[in-house]
Amino acid sequence: MNGKSALGAILVVIGALIVMKFVGINLNWIIGLIMPFILIGLGVVGIRNNSKIIGGILIVVGAILLISKLAGLFALLLAVGLIVWGVSLFKKRRNSI
Repeated sequence: MNGKSALGAILVVIGALIVMKFVGINLNWIIGLIMPFILIGLGVVGIRNNSKIIGGILIVVGAILLISKLAGLFALLLAVGLIVWGVSLFKKRRNSI
């Protein structure tokens, strides 16, 4: 894909997002989830191009944003893990009696 094709694809995506907003389709949560991955990717590109400080900063900022976006998922996984651990403790206690 050459530069003009990439620019055309980006313009089509941006235009589609603007039209979707006017129609009433809201994808802000997807864009909010994709942005941390974009920052992490830019950080990796920066590190590969010998710009370790800027790349590291972008990776850290992207990771912090991603953790904050996925905090609810982490809490859910923690709750499920605690439930499974508690049930396994009950089963071990019942088998030993």
